[in-house]
Amino acid sequence: MTTLRGRSADVFPGVRAVGWLATVPPGAGAAVMATGIVSIGLHLTGRDVLSEVFLTVTAALWVLLAVAFAVRLAADRSGWIAASANPPALTAVAATCVLGTRLSLLGAQRTALALLALGAVAWPWLLLSVLRHLRRPAPGAAFLVCVATEGLAVLAATLASAGQGDWLAWAALAACLLGVVLYAEALRRFDLGQVLTGSGDHWIAAGALAISALAASKLTASPVWTGAGHGALRVLTFVLLGLDLAWYAVLAVCEVLRPRPHYDLRRWSTVFPLGMSAVACLSTAQAGHVRQLHGTGTVLLWIALAAWLLVAAGFAAHVARGREAGRPRF
Repeated sequence: MTTLRGRSADVFPGVRAVGWLATVPPGAGAAVMATGIVSIGLHLTGRDVLSEVFLTVTAALWVLLAVAFAVRLAADRSGWIAASANPPALTAVAATCVLGTRLSLLGAQRTALALLALGAVAWPWLLLSVLRHLRRPAPGAAFLVCVATEGLAVLAATLASAGQGDWLAWAALAACLLGVVLYAEALRRFDLGQVLTGSGDHWIAAGALAISALAASKLTASPVWTGAGHGALRVLTFVLLGLDLAWYAVLAVCEVLRPRPHYDLRRWSTVFPLGMSAVACLSTAQAGHVRQLHGTGTVLLWIALAAWLLVAAGFAAHVARGREAGRPRF
């Protein structure tokens, strides 16, 4: 029977492709997040052609992972349910929100609204499942409870700014504040030793603060709040961004002290915080009227782009080795 299955996989490449899709791990959503945030950063710095190239890659990866999600659900429902209890499952929500945000900036508001609805439907079930099973000490992926929540805040605030309704700004505010609370909960459980030994997802400790700062900056720029409300949001934005950059510096130093050059799927979770920190600086520069942050954000964006290229090259080599060994892998 095994021989027949092996022969059918050789004769019908589609069978082999479906089998490969069923093995794609939930954490692969970080590749969508990383690519999408670089696209947003390039857009904010006026490099729209390159940004749209990255947007195309983001959308293609999102569709691929959505198909993999459906295939795995159909082929291994119990395994799919078990995987949904782990933090990487929340990359599905975060990746959907990053793609939606970029599409909203492109002017595709209806598609962005549909992605917001999709993310909002999946978020509570996945969040509660992850929180119920979150243990201590936890890896950096634990901060995805914050990232996914703040992703909804960023997309809702972006749509509100695009004229899709002030109620979205209020929803974004609620999600932003909840995300900060969830960050504190993840930090309480985080294994600090990961900053020296982690394989990439430890960077989400900074990325979660960066996306929180981005959400706060978009709320600061909203005309919904004036006076004391606007001032409080502005202060919150600067505090979150300052904490993010502090984490960024610590993690960068740790990478120098303990280099980890080998490829790991979790390295996409390094690229995302690098890009998100850049975008948070660029957005805060505009919302907070601090020109110097635009220069900082531009420098951080080029670092993120370089990291994306390195991880993409590592991924390509990883896949090639898997094919040579007869075991396709992500």
